[in-house]
Amino acid sequence: MKVGVLALRGTFIEYIGILRQLGVEAPSIRLPYELNTLDGLIIPGGESTTMLRLMESFGLIQPIREMARDGLSIWGT
Repeated sequence: MKVGVLALRGTFIEYIGILRQLGVEAPSIRLPYELNTLDGLIIPGGESTTMLRLMESFGLIQPIREMARDGLSIWGT
């Protein structure tokens, strides 16, 4: 299983560490092409306005929306 962690801000390092302890492959995600092979995605908490702006700057909003529409498991904290 491969669960990406959006690594733009927030506590992404902690999520990656816990997932790896559980035996889950957990890459940090910063660019749209990194979303292609995921079984799930975690979007760590943080200031939502800043996170949205960073996601927009990195071109992640539309690909994440499409993944959600296609049924990919996405968890935001």
